[in-house]
Amino acid sequence: MILIAGLGNPGKDYILTRHNIGFIIADKLISKTDEAQRSRKFKSNTTYLNIKGEKVIVLKPLTFMNDSGYSLSMALKFFKEEIKSILVIHDDIDLEFGVMRYKKSGGTAGHKGLESIVSHLKDKNFDRLRFGVGRPPGQKKAADYVLKKFSTHELKELEFLCENAYESVIDYIDFGIEYCMNKYNGSLPG
Repeated sequence: MILIAGLGNPGKDYILTRHNIGFIIADKLISKTDEAQRSRKFKSNTTYLNIKGEKVIVLKPLTFMNDSGYSLSMALKFFKEEIKSILVIHDDIDLEFGVMRYKKSGGTAGHKGLESIVSHLKDKNFDRLRFGVGRPPGQKKAADYVLKKFSTHELKELEFLCENAYESVIDYIDFGIEYCMNKYNGSLPG
């Protein structure tokens, strides 16, 4: 079983904000899968999928970004050895808008959702899909910037970019992290 966690903040005030790109990509994955079983479990909107014969559980934590790790730790305790890999999808201000990078393990770069996951799991060895949302302009604080909605121009590109992210997650499920790092880490899709 593969555990995929799309990070974001619950509630209508956060829809289409940069911080919620994990939710947006998770929703794309769920919407393109015919047989999805949904529930509220692990303090998350939880969806069970079967993709290419692989069992996949998709979490969208309802605990807000800063406590995302709580949901993941609950799911891991419940499923124990059934989980063979974890992919966390999150926004990254250090990447240009739309650039994706797959990463194995590593630090948190100050991302509060990742910090929560590392703290709750007592482990930083999980895979990540970093989705670039760009740097805050001028002296704007990162925390304020990521809670702002995407610009009109960005929204026009987002459908294409999320389709590319969806295809990359399917490749992750099929072929794993190394394959995705080789195929997707780099420049903007085109």
